[in-house]
Amino acid sequence: MTNVPSNSVADAIRGTIPHAELGKQLTDRVLSEVSRVVVGVDDVVRQLLIALIANGHVLLEGVPGVAKTTLSKTFAKLLGCQYQRVQFTPDLLPSDVTGTSILDRKTNDFVLRKGPIFTQLLLADEINRAPAKTQSALLEAMQEYQVTVDGASLPLPRPFLVMATQNPIEQEGVYRLPEAQLDRFLVRIEMSYPGHDSEVRMLQLHSHPTIPLEPMFSPESIEQLQNSLPSIHASEELLHYIVNLAEVSREHPDVALGASPRAALCLLRCARAHAMLEGRSFCTHADVQAMALPVLGHRLIIRPEAEIEGRRVADILGEILDSVPVVEKPKSRN
Repeated sequence: MTNVPSNSVADAIRGTIPHAELGKQLTDRVLSEVSRVVVGVDDVVRQLLIALIANGHVLLEGVPGVAKTTLSKTFAKLLGCQYQRVQFTPDLLPSDVTGTSILDRKTNDFVLRKGPIFTQLLLADEINRAPAKTQSALLEAMQEYQVTVDGASLPLPRPFLVMATQNPIEQEGVYRLPEAQLDRFLVRIEMSYPGHDSEVRMLQLHSHPTIPLEPMFSPESIEQLQNSLPSIHASEELLHYIVNLAEVSREHPDVALGASPRAALCLLRCARAHAMLEGRSFCTHADVQAMALPVLGHRLIIRPEAEIEGRRVADILGEILDSVPVVEKPKSRN
């Protein structure tokens, strides 16, 4: 089922809204709609939009009760895409996610019963509660946009986005995501408690019936936005700056594993999406710096001795950003 996109998205497809104005209009409208259900999450919603435009997957982290699942369902409603939710539990099997072949007694033949992963937006709720074998069922889908069931590779509908949630506080009864799977998530977004005023607005908001949300996008309009991302200009100096950040992260004394080349590519995509949402047709060093923590924070592995001393990824990334100068003519290390 295809939903009718909002006026701004439809106009963009027809080319009647200038490129520089589109991103700002989309951001304002999405923030306005989300605030009807969840308040105090503007920064989180912006990062969700960035991940959507950059065609990547999202890991939402936060303690229970901060509206991670509610925000995910609200965002899915606005996208106008097929939506499925999987509650990850210790007894969840890979076939519960991908699907399996069953015997059809009428035809006496095996037929494929597709799992919930065959959708456009998959909410993997509390992903770290399932064992590693079940978590790995998402790896092929997130990277290759296909699923292999009984030896047959089946394409997934596009666009395809995984939004996973997890509680970083609990340590018992959970299975920590391995680095290989963390790297499949374009961004990691931390959701904290709302401020006092935001929490008061939340109580006021949910004291009255809310008007159901209507889709603002369609699958076609989302793909149009994603395809337009390379048109956001990135200068050669900016590319050198991103690579310098990655190289310095690999050499930092408190980092056991720094940013990979794939991390640098992800940082560039997110910087371009950040610039688009700001209403610009070019990205700057400020766009890179704004997306450094969401993109690199879950990809850097801190040395155990640094963790014992209380060092945090955010502090280390701050040092890396401070140490890499913004220069007009960068030097090559080769």
